[in-house]
Amino acid sequence: MFETVKVLEVNIDNRRVGRLALSPDQRSLFEYDTEWIATGFSISPFYLPLKTGLLTARAEPFGGLFGVFDDSLPDGWGKLLVDRWLISKGIRPGTLSVLDRLSIVGDTGMGALIYRPAQYNSAEGNFHPLSFYEVEIGKILHDNYTGSLEELYNKAGSSGGARPKVLVKMDGKEWLIKFKATSDPANIGIIEYEYSLLAKKCGIEMTETHLFEGKYFGVSRFDRESGMRIHMHSAAGLLYASHRFPSLDYTDLLKATMALTRNITEVEKVFRQMVFNILIGNKDDHAKNFSFLYNSEHWQVSPAYDLLPSDGINGNHTTTVNGKGNPALSDCIAVAKAVSFPVKTANRIIQEVKEALDS
Repeated sequence: MFETVKVLEVNIDNRRVGRLALSPDQRSLFEYDTEWIATGFSISPFYLPLKTGLLTARAEPFGGLFGVFDDSLPDGWGKLLVDRWLISKGIRPGTLSVLDRLSIVGDTGMGALIYRPAQYNSAEGNFHPLSFYEVEIGKILHDNYTGSLEELYNKAGSSGGARPKVLVKMDGKEWLIKFKATSDPANIGIIEYEYSLLAKKCGIEMTETHLFEGKYFGVSRFDRESGMRIHMHSAAGLLYASHRFPSLDYTDLLKATMALTRNITEVEKVFRQMVFNILIGNKDDHAKNFSFLYNSEHWQVSPAYDLLPSDGINGNHTTTVNGKGNPALSDCIAVAKAVSFPVKTANRIIQEVKEALDS
């Protein structure tokens, strides 16, 4: 049923981007397709420049995989579903290589990248009431068998993040809908929805959010647009910064944003989100909670997501501010100076966010 993958073809839409293989020491090797070099773009500008020849990934922090491809792999809830699904098929998850796992993702991943050969063909199946998924997710979380494993896998097997979720299409729009994790308060959906409204009030760009049935938080997907797949790259994958422990400072993130987008307006978006995260106590601001989109031949900061108070690691921000895990707003000004961001603009943003939160 399952064949070990030796070479994986990477595509965007119907175009081959390149081929991916593994070296004897399990580091990934990638080579762009000649036609893609002539007409395409670098899918990861800092570590996969658009050029001929074989490129070799670092051993860490992604287990020998390039960051842009690690972005395609599920983690948290999605990885749990995949591993449970593999076990149900008699396959030991620990025996699979990263190429095998990407072949399972196939064309179901977030963003635009598609992997061939695909080891699993998903089926949309029936859409149940959200309460049904809540019950079935509870069974998975409590290690109980559920006959709905295949359907849950179809709905969210390629998703990232720790919180349980499903990816669904309703009324012609694609949504990511979250459910309560074991440690979450009962009203977590309401909390996240209220903070999404607060973020928008503070001038932070987010896609449409909705509170389904009065308790399930949903956000419209920004990696899909009019049926098209949009290439998405997390800051973690772009900068080789692990999201599992503090490995990034907002100074580095702002510098990378400017280098990638060459647009001060995009830098301003990240600065505003930094200020908002500090003021609401969102300390789970790890490197995978910032992403970039390649659209219309340029890079831009993705709409914000996962914005709500959280503890972080030992009560510290996962992305430090001016080197500090528990920063003051004055550290935002220090960051602005370090990246040559106009201090006048920085002070204006801080004031705007404070006034919006206070009103």
